[in-house]
Amino acid sequence: MSCVSYSSLNRAQLTFEYLHTNSTTHEFLFGALAELVDNARDADATRIDIYTERREDLRGGFMLCFLDDGTGMDSNEAASVIQFGKSAKRSPESTQIGQYGNGLKSGSMRIGKDFILFTKKNTTMTCLLLSRTFHEEEGIDEVIVPLPTWNARSREPVTDNMEKFAIETELIYKYSPFKSEQQVMEQFNKIRGEKGTLVVIFNLKLMDNGEPELDVTSDLQDIQMAETPPEGTKPERRSFRAYAAVLYIDPRMRIFINGHKVQTKRLSCCLYKPRMYKYTSNRFKTRAEQEVKKAEHMARIAEEKAREAESKARALELRLGGDLTRESRVTLRQVQNSAITMRREADVKKRIKDAKQRALKEPKELNFIFGVNIEQRELDGMFIYNCSRLIKMYEKVGPQLEGGMACGGVVGVVDVPYLVLEPTHNKQDFADAKEYRHLLKAMGEHLAQYWKDVAIAQKGIIKFWDEFGYLSANWNQPPSSELRYKRRRAMEIPTTIQCDVCLKWRTLPFQLSSVEKNYPDTWVCSMNPDPEQDRCEAAEQKQKVPLGTLKKDLKSQEEKQKQLTEKIRQQQEKLEALQKTTPIRSQADLKKLPLEVTTRPAGESQTRLQRPRSPPLPDVIKNAPSRPPPPATPLPRSVSQLKKSSSACSTVSSPKLASILSKEEASTSRTHHHTVTAGKSNSTSKTLAKTATATKPSTAVLQNPKSPREIPSSKTAKAPTVKKSATVKCPQASTTRKRTLYTTEEVSEGEGEYKKEKTKRGKFVAVKEEKDSSEVVVELTDSAGEEELAELKKAQKDKGLHVEVRVNKEWFTGRVTAVEMGKHAVRWKVKFDYVPTDTTPRDRWVEKGSEDVRLMKPPSPEYQTPDTQQEEGVVVAEPSTSDCVRIEPDTTGPSSNQETVDLLVQILRNCLRYFLPPNFPVSKKELSSMSSEGLLAFPLYEVGLQNLCNSYQTRADARAKACEESLRNSERKLKETEEKLQKLRTNIVALLQKVQEDIDINTDDELDAYIEDLITKGD
Repeated sequence: MSCVSYSSLNRAQLTFEYLHTNSTTHEFLFGALAELVDNARDADATRIDIYTERREDLRGGFMLCFLDDGTGMDSNEAASVIQFGKSAKRSPESTQIGQYGNGLKSGSMRIGKDFILFTKKNTTMTCLLLSRTFHEEEGIDEVIVPLPTWNARSREPVTDNMEKFAIETELIYKYSPFKSEQQVMEQFNKIRGEKGTLVVIFNLKLMDNGEPELDVTSDLQDIQMAETPPEGTKPERRSFRAYAAVLYIDPRMRIFINGHKVQTKRLSCCLYKPRMYKYTSNRFKTRAEQEVKKAEHMARIAEEKAREAESKARALELRLGGDLTRESRVTLRQVQNSAITMRREADVKKRIKDAKQRALKEPKELNFIFGVNIEQRELDGMFIYNCSRLIKMYEKVGPQLEGGMACGGVVGVVDVPYLVLEPTHNKQDFADAKEYRHLLKAMGEHLAQYWKDVAIAQKGIIKFWDEFGYLSANWNQPPSSELRYKRRRAMEIPTTIQCDVCLKWRTLPFQLSSVEKNYPDTWVCSMNPDPEQDRCEAAEQKQKVPLGTLKKDLKSQEEKQKQLTEKIRQQQEKLEALQKTTPIRSQADLKKLPLEVTTRPAGESQTRLQRPRSPPLPDVIKNAPSRPPPPATPLPRSVSQLKKSSSACSTVSSPKLASILSKEEASTSRTHHHTVTAGKSNSTSKTLAKTATATKPSTAVLQNPKSPREIPSSKTAKAPTVKKSATVKCPQASTTRKRTLYTTEEVSEGEGEYKKEKTKRGKFVAVKEEKDSSEVVVELTDSAGEEELAELKKAQKDKGLHVEVRVNKEWFTGRVTAVEMGKHAVRWKVKFDYVPTDTTPRDRWVEKGSEDVRLMKPPSPEYQTPDTQQEEGVVVAEPSTSDCVRIEPDTTGPSSNQETVDLLVQILRNCLRYFLPPNFPVSKKELSSMSSEGLLAFPLYEVGLQNLCNSYQTRADARAKACEESLRNSERKLKETEEKLQKLRTNIVALLQKVQEDIDINTDDELDAYIEDLITKGD
């Protein structure tokens, strides 16, 4: 097949439209700019200048320029730039960022339509123009790239074809911003020295409003993303200066934007209490397996070539035989040498293959570095680099995904080698999503270990952040700008700065005068106050990061059993809570209930006489929400007790109840939606009443027991009975004994259902309806006393409090989500912000005031999350009288203005009746008979109540003012004391350095430890 000619076969072609298609991989515009910065770094540049030049005649109004002092390119290397997918950097062991041979084309075409490149190397100067404008105007479908070359000294063309050179320069003068040879040479002159590269991007892409995507006018020292507000946006997503500062994990290249140096960062040196964790895993195999397959393929080809060369040498040796002429010997020697060379190459490829196969089985090791960002705590998350280049930033892992304060403010850094994870073409993600998720999971586990090791939660998270000036409960608020807090933060994080000459990183000793100091862009080692690091010849000191270890809990069989039991108990509690409240909001929900359930033994249902169908249940009973009663509420009676009491409770007979309901129908004409809520009861009689149509509310139900009218009942399906009672709160009842109402009057079918509302406040109603006999039983019981209601209301105010709970000798933060009144104490249900899921439950019931719980600072309303502002889970309902009557007008049915007014008047009357102060001169009976005009003129508070509230407010303001004054005095004394202490420490360090010149003390902790050590030795 080697001798077959493929010249007649079709070839794939690259159209100029691919230039735009290829650029769309860069969704993040700063990622496109970073591609050109990466090329400068891979070219060993020590400086890159990114600047703009105003050109109103070009689209966008300016040109974007990238000038570096790297190795540059000759004409052959520049020609490889326009070959898509070809890269000389591609090597598994390479530490260079570029791998795909695509960054310059895709990045520049994402920023603008055209770019022109000027590069110098050795004695040549080469210019390259890649222009979509040229292709569009000339109507050319193929990608054509002018590439003229000049001699760097004589400025003469370097070419064998002057006609081709003339065409190339003519295209550059026509379609580039530089219209003559002189202007082109001026661009070459911007490259200082004998090597370097200048890339100019013009005809920038615009937004829908006609403005360029890059904003270069708002901040002349920066390049910003246009129309991106600073609120709610990470600085690296808005400012290219901020993005370039963290673009590399170990910056060795100076970056200037519009002439101002970017203060690049080594993130691990900018964190409080950094700690490193070594992580090894066999999971990262995808990239290594690809390299093994490639090595096997190369070794197989090399082996075939070596065998073929050796076979040719043997065949030639046999063919020549005894021919010992000089020409024959030379030919034979050349073939044999070629075979030897091929064999050596095959052996080398085989050794590479074997080495990669061994490496595939070896676990990959990564270094995770975690630390706390005390300068801007809201900027937390993982920064993931690949070959020292930032790929992903602010990735939340582990406890940070919970959304609480646990691990808040912690930043993680990891540099992933190319063999472990391969980045995508746009360098904004990783190609293997599965292995990347595994990496994030591993970082989450190590993050939880770091949080344990630094013991911030055990000491108190709020207290920790208060120490560094975070005085607001709003997490996104910046720290205090007071000098004492700035000094506190500066003392914990030493200043690291890069020399502008030798590019080495230096750590400066802490000085009070340097807290708010701005260092010049041209800072050099000679400015270092440290005498050992004040010259460029001094070696760079490595950052000393403590090494941490991931501790995996090895549980015993007993602990596993205990944990399993605890999980079962939690699930049972959730199940019981769900069973207590089963809301039925529609006919579909009601059909889901079990149908084959009865409330009495089979024998009893046969012996008992069949009763006619009962009239509809009063809507006030059906609409009442079902909630668990407080502990002091007596339970409903059983069926047998109801039977015994039915004969005694003969004051309300069936005809009377029928007349009551008929009177109600005559007095009202309003429609009303209703909901039925089934609740669990401990009594043996548990039923649920079901109705199909809404009924009408009334305020005078049990007032007139006699009426000549009969009551037509609505057409409804048979109500299925379920093994649950509807326990509801009824707003009115006057006696403390139970009463049972039996209705045996046969009623005819009709259109409407009827409501009953006149009962006493503070009572509970249990409603029963038999499936076969259609018997309705209404049972009224007393609720808890006024004192118990007040106590429960007061206790419910504890919801949302931020507390710390001690579990297994460790303190965990959380918030109160439920409150329960016990016999002897109030119990809180605390949901933790974060706990290790394998050892501690997510929530726990604790007694208020016990030693295992303590209060934290209350969160401000602006910081409270939605789940802290709302009731979570199933909690003990507050028996408020406001829940007794829920009157909601039916907006889907016909109504009138008069009906709306009547309904509002009724609501106002109910509110006044239930919330009337006990010492008010107007009785509730008078309220019931008061007209609408009287209700409108009714005063809504007692005489003197407003004055009483005003006096309370005045006293509270006076106390608050006194407390603020005391706080200011305490803060002033604390500030003076801290300054004196810091001055004393400075003097002690100076004294120790005079006594012992080689002493090295950088932090207050080291000083305290040194003095304590001296005292101990002295003793």
